[in-house]
Amino acid sequence: MREGAGLLAAAAMRRLDADLEWYRALPAEDRSWVNLVAQAGITAFISWYADPTRPPHGVGEIFAAAPPELTRSISLQHTLQLVRVVVDVVETHSDRLAAPGAERELREAVMRYSREVAFSAAEVYARAAEVRGAWDARLEALVVDALVRGDGDDSLRSRVSALGWSGRGSTLVVVGTAAAHMDEVRSADLRRATRRSADDALVGIMGDRLVVFLGGEGDLRAAAMSLLPRFGPGPVVIGPLAPGLAEATRSARAALAGLAAAPGWEQAPRPVLADDLLPERVLVGDDDARRALVERAYTPLAASQGSLLETLSAYLGAGRSLEAAARTLYVHPNTVRYRLKRVADVTGWDPLDARESYVLQTALAVGRLDAAAAP
Repeated sequence: MREGAGLLAAAAMRRLDADLEWYRALPAEDRSWVNLVAQAGITAFISWYADPTRPPHGVGEIFAAAPPELTRSISLQHTLQLVRVVVDVVETHSDRLAAPGAERELREAVMRYSREVAFSAAEVYARAAEVRGAWDARLEALVVDALVRGDGDDSLRSRVSALGWSGRGSTLVVVGTAAAHMDEVRSADLRRATRRSADDALVGIMGDRLVVFLGGEGDLRAAAMSLLPRFGPGPVVIGPLAPGLAEATRSARAALAGLAAAPGWEQAPRPVLADDLLPERVLVGDDDARRALVERAYTPLAASQGSLLETLSAYLGAGRSLEAAARTLYVHPNTVRYRLKRVADVTGWDPLDARESYVLQTALAVGRLDAAAAP
């Protein structure tokens, strides 16, 4: 067997080149590493075959000479194909290499040793996958943190691409509390769930907060609903839909501000939209929410015809009473009702609804404060 080691190695290389298309397509450097692994396997087998009563040894060292990066160029399936080719080569030459009458014994030894090699290869790839998974998790945490802080640059785009973000469709940000005991296993399970729910997904665990970026061309709000059981107790807030990941910082900022403000609305649904928490976000000092209320409610009402702003102010100031507002304005209650309907058409919030009238009342307050502070 020792005298035939060179013969086996040469025959194995010829078979690899003849039978495996992926091997022929490899760069020269990677092919040399594959050759080294195959030769190391043959040498280790011959050393063990000298005393087959001992457990197979040296199997783990077969892949030690190759760089870890080789697992990126050659899949586990390819490695098992390599093992099959080498086994077939040894079996083909068993009549020439084995002692007379020991051919069957040699073939059985080859099969036993190849099984150990296959298990060793699986272990190598499992370790490589764990390392890549840990690295990807750290990279993902950095990307999510950068997106939340608004540090978008060219390096961020390359990092997002490395994590598999395709960039097609819109982006939605969902935030809530992280489930208790979020260890590595549960974190990995959470990431798998988010990737099943949408085309693109990023997960960030920031202390006791869970931040999820969802992207794609499907129904992202439905995807967010499917992830509700993955969040811990308490409110879950969905940010505004962004056209892409580059614009998702504003959505993340709105969602996080909504998470901080959500306790102010005890009857808030779960999940709740960040735009439905504009009054509470104003109370916690969210300037984006303040500007949104002014731009979407106060400014269009102030610019409209028909005394809509005056009517809304009188209605809210009179305790949301149509008759009292009509007396204040010296008009018929139906006129007040008609004007309030126009307020709903202009702003999208209905003054006759208790919650939405509170939103409008907050918009009037911040609009007047801004107008009073303007030079």
